[in-house]
Amino acid sequence: MKVVNTDIPDVLLIEPQVFGDARGFFFESYNQKVFAEKVGTTVHFVQDNHSRSGQNVLRGLHYQIQQPQGKLVRVTVGEIFDVAVDIRKSSPTFGQWVGYMLSAENKRQLWIPAGFAHGFAVISEVAEVLYKTTEYYAPQHERCILWNDPDLAIAWPLAATPILSAKDRAGQPFKTAEVFS
Repeated sequence: MKVVNTDIPDVLLIEPQVFGDARGFFFESYNQKVFAEKVGTTVHFVQDNHSRSGQNVLRGLHYQIQQPQGKLVRVTVGEIFDVAVDIRKSSPTFGQWVGYMLSAENKRQLWIPAGFAHGFAVISEVAEVLYKTTEYYAPQHERCILWNDPDLAIAWPLAATPILSAKDRAGQPFKTAEVFS
């Protein structure tokens, strides 16, 4: 596994070692010992999530203000543009974002620690996203920042107007969102 640093030091792009031949491919998508060595911390994942979405669906920017979740995100079908926004007021990268293409083809994963808002846009006709979380889903603590907040100015590579849930359409502006201290 190769770990690539991003412009936000705590968010890491992970490129697994893939073994392929005429039969197909194999790669280890997660190994707790190797992950801890490469990331520099031991995390305990408690939940695996799986979503399927059509092209131009945008999910996010989501986070939990209590029981914050670290997420290890990967794509098994299609391609997404995956985004992490630093919402830790004490961080030197507060209010900054990073975004990467994750796909079934490139097999990249994005490690997003607790303290970040997360979202993704589906680039392909359909995408299936799997992600491990370090905390359980707690809807009473869930928050959402507007995907198109002008202060964040995320450069979503969308081909059309995004398809949003009611929750995501009602997201808070970054300036008034509840964030971490």
